[in-house]
Amino acid sequence: MQRLAIPLLLAFAPALLTAQGTPPHKAEYREFVVSNFTTESGVTLPQARIVYGTYGKLNAARDNVVLLPSHYMANHHGYEWLIGDGLALDTTKLFLVATELFGNGASSSPSNTPEPFHGPRFPVTTIRDNVLIVHRLLTEQLGVTHLRAVIGFSMGAQQAFQWAVSYPAFADRIVATSGTAKTYGHGIMRLEGQIAAITADPSFNNGDYAAPPKAGLEAFGMVWAAWLYSQEWWRKELWRASARPGTTFEQFVQSWRSRFSADANNYILQARTWERHDVGTTPGFNGDTEKALRSITAPLLYMPSETDLYFPVADARYEAQFISKVQLVPIPSLWGHPAGAGANPDDKRFLNEKIAAFLAAGDVRRVR
Repeated sequence: MQRLAIPLLLAFAPALLTAQGTPPHKAEYREFVVSNFTTESGVTLPQARIVYGTYGKLNAARDNVVLLPSHYMANHHGYEWLIGDGLALDTTKLFLVATELFGNGASSSPSNTPEPFHGPRFPVTTIRDNVLIVHRLLTEQLGVTHLRAVIGFSMGAQQAFQWAVSYPAFADRIVATSGTAKTYGHGIMRLEGQIAAITADPSFNNGDYAAPPKAGLEAFGMVWAAWLYSQEWWRKELWRASARPGTTFEQFVQSWRSRFSADANNYILQARTWERHDVGTTPGFNGDTEKALRSITAPLLYMPSETDLYFPVADARYEAQFISKVQLVPIPSLWGHPAGAGANPDDKRFLNEKIAAFLAAGDVRRVR
C-alpha cells in the first residue's frame, strides 16, 4: 500500500527525509468501510473503503482530535513534518486522524475495486465525497462529533475548505496550505495536460492496460516536474539540496522519469477529483463560490506559497477577501507548491510556528 504513495510524497517534498532527517512516526493503521456508498455522480459503490492512520490517544471527552486529510496520491504519513516534539502537533495532547483520499491505491481506487467498477470504470469521486465519508468515519467509527482543527495541504487544503463549508461548526479552526477552495481554469488545463501525457501512450488502451503504460507515466512525471517548483528554484538549482553530490542536471531530470510508479488510473482519478473541486457547487450555494466562502464561520489560516504554480497566491488573495475570519499568511519560499508541506527546513519552521500559534490563539483578527 505505502509503496504506491511514496513516490508522490517524495515528489512534493524530496528534502523532507534526507535534508531534515525527519524521524519516523508510529501511526496506527485503520480502515473504515461503508456498504452501498453513493457518490455525487450517482454511482453506488457496493463497498467503499477509507484507509487512515491515527497518532496519539483519543481522550475520554473525544474533543482532542485534529483531522489531517491527505494530498494527491499520498498516504497517511504525509503530515509528519507537523508532528512531534517542538512542532505544531503534540501527540501527547492531541489525537490525530490522517485520512487517505479515494484513488490513492489503498482507499477505494480504480486499481483495487472489483468489476463493474475496476480501472477506468471507477466513478469520478469529488472532494465532497471524500469529506462525507470521513465525516461518517469520525462520527460512526470513532464517536467524534467535533474537531479541534482540520489541517490540509494541497488537495488536503481543498478538503479543509470543504469541511468549513459543508460542516461549518464541526471544527474550531481550519488551516489550508498550498491549496484553494476552487480549482480555476488554469489549474484544470495543467491537470488535463498531465492526464493527456498518460493517455497518449497507446498501451494505456483507454484505461484497460495489460501492463503499466510506462511511456505515458514517464511523460506525466516530466510534466509534473515542470510545474512543481518555481522558475527561480530551477534557476538557482535548489534541486541540489536533495540530490546526491555530483549529480548533473541531466541526471536529475532523468530521475523524474521513474518517480511515478503508481497505477495510471489512480493518478487520473485523483486528478479528476482535483479538477472538479469548487465549494460553490455545494448544495445550497447554486455554484456561487463567493457565497460559499462567505458562509465560512470558523477561523481560517490560509497559507499559500508565494511561488506556487499549482495554486497561485493571487487566487488565495481573491478568495480570502470573502472569508470573515481569515489570516492570509503567504509562505516566503522559492520551493513552489511543496513549500506548503515543509519542503525545506525554512518552510517547515515557518509553517510549524504559524500553525502552532494559530491553534493556540483566541479570537482571530481579520487580515486582508
